[in-house]
Amino acid sequence: MSISKKIIAAALALSVVGVSAGITAIAATEHWNDATTNTAVSAEWESWKNEWETVKNNHEQIVLTPGADATQLNFGWYSKTADEAKVKISKSEDMSDSSEFTGTANDTKVIDGTTYYSNKVTATGLEENTTYYYQYLLDGEWSKAAKYTTKGTKNFSVFYVGDPQIGASKGQIPSTSTEKQTVELAARNDAFNWNKTLEAATAKFPDVSFLLSAGDQINQTDVSTEANELQQAYEYAGFLNADALKSLPVATTIGNHDSKSDNYKNHFNNPNSFVEETSPSVAGNGYYFTYGDVLFMVINTNNYNCADHENLIKKATTENPDAKWRIVMFHQDIYGSGLDHSDSDGIVLRTQLTPIFDKYDIDVVLQGHDHTYSRTYQLTGDGQAHTAYEQGAGIGTDPDYLTQNLCYNIVDKTSGTVTDPEGTIYMEANSATGSKFYELIAEQQDYIAARSQTWTPTYSVIDFSTADDGSSTSFTINTYDVTTGDKIDDSYTITKTLETPEEPSEEPSEEPSEEPSEEPSEEPSEEPSEEPSEEPSEEPSEEPSEEPSEEPSEEPSEEPSEEPSEEPGEEPDNNVDDNNNDDNGNNSNNANNGNNNAGNNNSNNNANNSGKGDSTKNNIVNTGDTDIVFFVAIAVVTSAVIAVILFKKKKEEA
Repeated sequence: MSISKKIIAAALALSVVGVSAGITAIAATEHWNDATTNTAVSAEWESWKNEWETVKNNHEQIVLTPGADATQLNFGWYSKTADEAKVKISKSEDMSDSSEFTGTANDTKVIDGTTYYSNKVTATGLEENTTYYYQYLLDGEWSKAAKYTTKGTKNFSVFYVGDPQIGASKGQIPSTSTEKQTVELAARNDAFNWNKTLEAATAKFPDVSFLLSAGDQINQTDVSTEANELQQAYEYAGFLNADALKSLPVATTIGNHDSKSDNYKNHFNNPNSFVEETSPSVAGNGYYFTYGDVLFMVINTNNYNCADHENLIKKATTENPDAKWRIVMFHQDIYGSGLDHSDSDGIVLRTQLTPIFDKYDIDVVLQGHDHTYSRTYQLTGDGQAHTAYEQGAGIGTDPDYLTQNLCYNIVDKTSGTVTDPEGTIYMEANSATGSKFYELIAEQQDYIAARSQTWTPTYSVIDFSTADDGSSTSFTINTYDVTTGDKIDDSYTITKTLETPEEPSEEPSEEPSEEPSEEPSEEPSEEPSEEPSEEPSEEPSEEPSEEPSEEPSEEPSEEPSEEPSEEPGEEPDNNVDDNNNDDNGNNSNNANNGNNNAGNNNSNNNANNSGKGDSTKNNIVNTGDTDIVFFVAIAVVTSAVIAVILFKKKKEEA
């Protein structure tokens, strides 16, 4: 182990205070995003406090999620009545000529004394760069039409955020009070800031296709009591209430705070849910989808059975072998730089997941959990066997554990743009709301290229683009401060060189494929083309044409060619031409070149028809007048050719 890695291991060991059930006991910092201190939005805040009284009890808000591919869009929402899983889609705001899609409605749970049903519907057949309007059936009535616009798939952008964690600011003291926030007031504060983040992001980048959230949508983990269940419902109401989410699909990840309740899987209608998972969370499973040439795979790392994750990745990549980019997203960061998790429960999975990402050529990993920002260099596994650790107390202080987790190689430290690099880049997202922030670890790890903690909410924009000539494709990520709109890190771009389109295949395929492929291949190609085209056309066409063509071609070619060519010439000529084309295809040129001195009859009957059985018989029968001289000429030429072939074979044997 290198000295630098020993120092890092020591720093990791010193930094860990303790671990309980895989979650470090270190609390959030005093830094948080207090909505009451923002004078620029004071009027909005006052209005929001009144609106919140209605929002917190609205558990029937719809959320859009990406479909299995760009032609599909998924919808999920709660309703108070069953059999209402229906959505209408139209290109007109008045919903004329709409298409109706039906899904499933399942009995879910009781919230504050009311039973709710989870409705899930998938709309299909969507076109690129098209504005649609949708309605969903809610408590017996169609909702007001909402607008959704599809984007292109060749060049597109997505948002990437970490840990909105609505409700995590509980216990913080706002500027307008001397008392700590209750769980409900924390949800009110964080939901307001979540909406402001999405407003800022969509205003700056209005053409983004969808949003990726790396987990912990809400904060209330324990739902064992009715009060806790209601609190989580408040937080989901605050998360789903963001205006942007009515027209911006969101692909979410199961965070540790989401993992212990089925509210997550009931709200979000994720595509290709990996139900084969053997150790799923109560919240549901991992899933995957494609958009253009990009394959997105979302794994549930609250499940520490990494065989499940490999099976999901294997299935997704097998079904989408032509995807140019492979992106994996999960919650617990295995290569981060935050104090609370990057040195403890986050890296329990490192030794197991890193080899899987190498095996399946994963380009980018998107992480959450640590409420700080970081970006790694291009990393691969070190190819060595390492101990796999289970989630549990005391891991972070175990020296062997820390040593085993030095299981990576830094393969590229290029800044700015890298071309066709090895390895994987790991991104860590800070909180998108500022509901909770963590400190950076004391010493920056050697695998970290850049990191930041500005104590302000951030979001990232990922751009996928393909060169016009198809020669390359690129991934670019930029991260922005919500408050200032400025970038907090330099752009990072990965460019992949693609195989250029095959230009030569167009020219040669045009000429030869037109004439020979139509007529010749139909009738004669079945019987005559198999035997004669191989042996006679190769050897006799080269040597025999020189010696025998001089003797026999002079005498017979003059006398017999006068009489038979006048009467029967029209019929046999057509038959011979057809046989040349049908029996030999491209070999007809060889027959002509090899037998020019023997005359037209000799080239047709000897080079193409020798050994052809019925084809030769037809030529003889069709000659009409059986002149003896003509047959003598045929016999002489045939004998000469056979003699030369026998002579050559004996010579070779000798």
